[in-house]
Amino acid sequence: MIKYFLGVITALAIIGGAFNFDSDEDSWKLIIKKKQVLSSVQDGTTRIYKEGKKLLSSSDVIEASTLTVED
Repeated sequence: MIKYFLGVITALAIIGGAFNFDSDEDSWKLIIKKKQVLSSVQDGTTRIYKEGKKLLSSSDVIEASTLTVED
């Protein structure tokens, strides 16, 4: 379960542009912007929460409606 949470956090950080790759002739560097990681994870989590809330609220409308079948 923890692996999934870490994977989601990493994916949100990558999508948010929090990682930069830099290379020269001798080495490769991975630059992590801590503030941007936090910001992109918070924004992504908020967006996922809002979309989930929207889906759940629309499913309540379906449950409240009635279905009439006529022969």
